[in-house]
Amino acid sequence: MHLRRPSSRLATTAVTAAAAATVTAALISAPFALANGRGDDSPHDSGSTRLDHVFVIMLENHSKEGVIGDVNAPYITSLADTYSVATHYYGVTHPSLPNYVATLSGSNWDVNNDDPNNRFDHTNLVDSLENAHLTWGAYMEAMPANDKLTDYWPSESTKLYASKHNPFVLFDDIRNDPQRMANVKPYTDLAGDLNSRYAPNFVFISPDQCNDMHGGVYTPVVGYPETQHCGYGSANDDPNDAALKQNADAFVKQAVTTIMSSRSWTRHSAIFIVADEGDYNSTASNGGWATTEGCCDSPVVPAGAPDINAAWPGGVYGGGLVPAIVIPGGNHPHHVVVDTPFNHYSLLRTVEDAFGLPEIGYSSDHVQVRTMDALLAH
Repeated sequence: MHLRRPSSRLATTAVTAAAAATVTAALISAPFALANGRGDDSPHDSGSTRLDHVFVIMLENHSKEGVIGDVNAPYITSLADTYSVATHYYGVTHPSLPNYVATLSGSNWDVNNDDPNNRFDHTNLVDSLENAHLTWGAYMEAMPANDKLTDYWPSESTKLYASKHNPFVLFDDIRNDPQRMANVKPYTDLAGDLNSRYAPNFVFISPDQCNDMHGGVYTPVVGYPETQHCGYGSANDDPNDAALKQNADAFVKQAVTTIMSSRSWTRHSAIFIVADEGDYNSTASNGGWATTEGCCDSPVVPAGAPDINAAWPGGVYGGGLVPAIVIPGGNHPHHVVVDTPFNHYSLLRTVEDAFGLPEIGYSSDHVQVRTMDALLAH
């Protein structure tokens, strides 16, 4: 298994009706027009758990099987064994950028590339939160405080920070608003903010590329010890891959400890730990990804799409099975295992329902996109 990332592709892909017709009807993305219907077969359409604070930690490019139960991720595994775990949680699509955008806005907007020039003019979770007078904060490890709109830091060749993992700067109505951009902060601000009187209701955390399991930084960066061992992995648990998992495990432990020891951590809080998508292993027909399995309105992409590969046969282009752990608030661990199919749209819907917000994009498709409310049980 080769975990190295593919190069960015600048073209964007339009979903065509002809391609959709070749895919099993049960997997075809439901149009937004159907989204207001509440599927009778959904067990969690009403009575959603209301929350005061939600924390999302987004990891990178690893399958569920490659993380939970892995010897190099003992802390993450312990969380899965102690709290709630979703056994069938998928990335929405490939590669990274559209998964982050989907998590924030309920669609990948027909984009399947990592081009940092992508911009989105769509309603997003920040709009909904602010309309409801709720607060938010985005905490990006290694993002320079004095250059938040940079695409890379410290350089394009040494991408410890990359804007493709920061969806907030990809939406026009956030990046062009200085007041909103004040809520996009370096990760070093997290602990202080969570212990202040104004801890955000919604918190999104992106580790740097050496701490999120992505890798690819071969030149050590001063002040970031994790960059000493941060090359791409070529096989599951090879030396580079093992180091990336160890880095991520340590980061998650520190982040979860910071959250759970802060004044913002209450019984009505929850931490969601997920990966954006599964493994990269150079499978050409999949655009390099090990699998394109998906669910819950993952995009249907036509054969030969330029964002993927000429060999792509067309069909559902999902992000593969990824780790997904939920830590409900309070001090009484309760182990829950849920095998309902979920993806990042499910996460968005769960956050929206927890705050009483409108469901945007595919998060409002109750036929295919289920709430993760069952994982919030105490």
